[in-house]
Parts: sequence; structure tokens; C-alpha cells
Amino acid sequence: MRRRLDARRIIQYGVVVLVAVTLNFLLPRLMPGNPLVLIAGVDVGLLSPEERAEIVARVGLDAPLWKQYLRYWGDIVTGDFGYSFRSSRPIVDMIMERLPWTLLITGLSLIVSAVAGVILGAISAWRRATKIDLGMLSGMISIESLPSFWLGMLFISIFAVQWGVLPSSHAVTPASGLAGWAHTWDIISHAILPVVTLSIVATPGVYMTMRYSMLETLGEDYIRTARAKGAGERRVLFGHVARNTIAPVVTVLALRLGFAFGGTVIIETVFSYPGLGRLVFEAVSGRDYPVMQAAFLVFTAAVLVVNLAADLVYPLIDPRTRTS
Repeated sequence: MRRRLDARRIIQYGVVVLVAVTLNFLLPRLMPGNPLVLIAGVDVGLLSPEERAEIVARVGLDAPLWKQYLRYWGDIVTGDFGYSFRSSRPIVDMIMERLPWTLLITGLSLIVSAVAGVILGAISAWRRATKIDLGMLSGMISIESLPSFWLGMLFISIFAVQWGVLPSSHAVTPASGLAGWAHTWDIISHAILPVVTLSIVATPGVYMTMRYSMLETLGEDYIRTARAKGAGERRVLFGHVARNTIAPVVTVLALRLGFAFGGTVIIETVFSYPGLGRLVFEAVSGRDYPVMQAAFLVFTAAVLVVNLAADLVYPLIDPRTRTS
């Protein structure tokens, strides 16, 4: 049974990879606009047909779509993502420069939102139907409806423009020449607003999952039995309820990481943060097909890896999901 389930899971992930890579290949080519304008650096109308054909052949867009698709798969397997239309730089180098900044803000925001969502959700469920619970629930619903870009611009207006206590853009101060602790604090100060914005947007989902999972667990028979045997409230909360409600939260956090990667495109654009999300925005604006495809592929791979890790960890957290 376990082998059958593992084989089924492998097939499911294989199908997801196939669909994701195919969409990743097709979507940039379905976008309006002509990448030749960026590649050539002049109006396409000023080029002769021979010059246009030479440029198209040089970047590999002259082949039939199915050949481009097969070549794309070959590039993925070999790790060769080619060169950027915009800067003519190796795309792997561009991604490796930007990826650490995205991992920094997404990782920190995931930790903050997980801790805040679990604690607030547990308090809300434990104090269900009270003013604390209703206030938290109303607040989280309101926060979840806020657009992330609006929240980011609000923070820039308050903390960067009006109060001037935090920087509003970049990951480090340009040409600052800082070193040591000063450089570290410079990185932290630039990351605070993006991390806070991402954390606020992600917290309601974790909170809702924790709250409803705890409410469901609190109604189970074994909880009533534990209380009937004289178990204290703290023991009931941490020994029975929390342990059996954390598993759904792990799944939500895995999904939230995917949303966080997608959300960085907006947040990094708002804060001009030089991460992978900002690179995607620049590539989309310039119809830079190879960079778009490589960046989207990194996002897809990150989401799949995290979900696979969640699938492997879930049975360890909740033994009831294990199969023989």
C-alpha cells in the first residue's frame, strides 16, 4: 500500500512538473509585444528583413515552437538558461545574485507569520466567542482584504517619508562603503518594511487555519475525557490540543511559501528590492523571455520542493496519516 501511494505521489509531482514547465514555456510567448525591439535596441521597422532574421536566428526564435520546447527541456536538464535579451548576461548569474535577497525576506516573513499566526490562532480558539476572539477574527479578516502593494506604499509613506526612520528602497545603501555590523544593520533596516508587509499579508491564513483546527480539536471526545480526568488547562492545551492541530498549519505554511514567492514580485517592485521578484518584473516589462522562464521555473521548483517536504514531514507530525 505504501509503495503504491509513493508511486502515485511521484506520478502526481511528475504531472505537475510537466504542466508547470509547459506553461512556463508558453506564457511568455503569448504576451503582447515584440522582444526584437529590446534585442535590437532600435525600432523593428528600421531593420531590414535580413537583419531581423539574423537577430531572430541568433536568439533561437526562428525554430518551430515544438523545437523551441524540446530545446527548452534540454536547457533545463543541463542547467543552461542562456543569456538575457536585455543585458546579454548569463541568466544563472543574474538569478544567483537576486535569489539570496528573495530568500532573506520570504524566509523571515514566513517565520514571523508562522509564529504570529499560530500564537494568535491558539489564543483566539482558546478564548472562543469572547471579545478577544471576535476582535482578532474581525481584524484578521480585515487585514486579509488589504492589497499588499497598498500596505507597502502606506509603510513607505509613514516610516520612510514622514518619520524617516527606515529606508524605502534597495537592499543596501548604494555606495555606502559600510562594513561589519554597520553593513549588517544596513541590510536589516532595508529588509524590515518588505518583511513586515509580507508577514502581515501571510499571517491571517495561518491564523485562520490554527483557529479552526483548534476549535475542531477542542470538540473531540479525547479532550473531554482528558478534562474529566482532571487534566489542567495548560496540559490540555499543550499536551493534547496543540500537538494535534499543528499538522494542518504545516500544510498551510508550505502553501504560503508559494504565495510568498509570488508576492515578492509586487513587494520587491514597491520597495525596489533587488530580489528575484524584481527581476521578474523587469523581465516582463522588457519581454525578456529567457529571464522570465528561468525565474518562473525557480519559483515553481521552490513551491514543489516545499510541498514535497511538507508531504514527508506530515506523517511524522500526525501519525494518523501514516500508511502501512
